[in-house]
Amino acid sequence: MASSAHISRVRSLYKRILMLHRFMPIDLRALGDQYVKDEFRRHKSASPEEVKLFMKEWEDYKDTLQAQMLEAAGNKKLLFGSDLSEQKLQDFQDDQIGQLYELMLESTKPSRQFHLQEDHPPK
Repeated sequence: MASSAHISRVRSLYKRILMLHRFMPIDLRALGDQYVKDEFRRHKSASPEEVKLFMKEWEDYKDTLQAQMLEAAGNKKLLFGSDLSEQKLQDFQDDQIGQLYELMLESTKPSRQFHLQEDHPPK
């Protein structure tokens, strides 16, 4: 059974990532939020070894996203993401490669899934 300190650390990381997503464009935020929620839910019963790797990768993601947000604050241009190393790609399982590919397709769609409209009464 997971300790209360571990549960607190997982929750804190989860909330911090979702908070950082608030600074992303709405379509990327929706995609990112759903992906984070699914991944954290999927790993609730992971082995201790998997949890260790899972937490490290999500901590790295949080740190990268946080650094990109701080960089963007100065120049007002948000750039998200980072390249995956050849080694990281080789460490992925087949289903993870499939997930990564689906995520890439969804995040690079030419037409946005969500459109923000100002509140105007219907005509």
